[in-house]
Amino acid sequence: MKRLFSGIQPTGIPQLGNYLGAIRNWVALQRDHECIFCLVDMHAITTWQEPRTLRQQTLAQAAVLLASGIDVERHILFNQSAVSAHARLGWIFNCVARIGWLNRMTQFKDKAGKDREKHSAGLYVYPDLMAADILAYKATVVPVGDDQKQHLELTNDIAQKFNHDYGTEFFPQVDALIPPQGARVMSLRDGSKKMSKSDPSAQSRIEMTDDADAIALKIKRAKSDSEPLPSDEAGLENRPEARNLVTIYATLSGESVGDVLARFGGQGFGPFKTALTEVVVNAVTPIASETERLLKEPGFLCDTLRAGARRANEIAEPIVSEAESLVGFLK
Repeated sequence: MKRLFSGIQPTGIPQLGNYLGAIRNWVALQRDHECIFCLVDMHAITTWQEPRTLRQQTLAQAAVLLASGIDVERHILFNQSAVSAHARLGWIFNCVARIGWLNRMTQFKDKAGKDREKHSAGLYVYPDLMAADILAYKATVVPVGDDQKQHLELTNDIAQKFNHDYGTEFFPQVDALIPPQGARVMSLRDGSKKMSKSDPSAQSRIEMTDDADAIALKIKRAKSDSEPLPSDEAGLENRPEARNLVTIYATLSGESVGDVLARFGGQGFGPFKTALTEVVVNAVTPIASETERLLKEPGFLCDTLRAGARRANEIAEPIVSEAESLVGFLK
């Protein structure tokens, strides 16, 4: 089986967009891949995190992943900072990557905005550490959304330059695995913005710890428009909120957008939101209940992450040690 690496930041409470865009896909990928799943706490501190909150949210993220179906007997789950190989290879890659490459990274420009000189250097070299995360395990498959494809291209550029500079074929080519439909879930308050853990309004997202009442209220308040639902997908053009709600329904139910519209087309949002609430509650509340149970056992969660870190280190340490030898470090 191909080795797969994927990471998620342990900041905020995981929300439906994280679940549909990454976590649910991770669960399915376990069938056909050797999976290494990482809580990327080193990436998290590229923007300020309150230390106690970061520790709590790392455990909460682990709980959600376990509750969603991540199998830590067959695969690896750990937090990034527990394996020193990430930082060591990340520094090597800082020295391999070119400033011009990093200047082209659109995600830094989007996050930093006009005040980019006030942001951390860590945020700027974030893609180099992401490359190290992947190549420390010589992973060849990475599931990515649209916003990460450019970083994966940079990972391959870094691997190729390392191999060229040191006259070796040490690091492999990494292939992107594009998630299926539903990878991009939008805000319930603004259909033009991605659903986000960091949005100031909790009403903008369905959190994976929400109970049935909270879900029902958020969907009831979700922004829509005054027109009835169309009968075909073309009718969703220029209706971002309608498209978002229909897409969420389709993704969770396993139906196509066309099938959903064939059933609900011509109806107002009232009946549709009632049906959507049922679908979301059925998907989220079992995970929320199991997450709540796991969070009452922080010792178990810590032990699970530590065990995962030991297994991850067994893979990464020989790879990164050899990379250090290749660049001339005295061992």
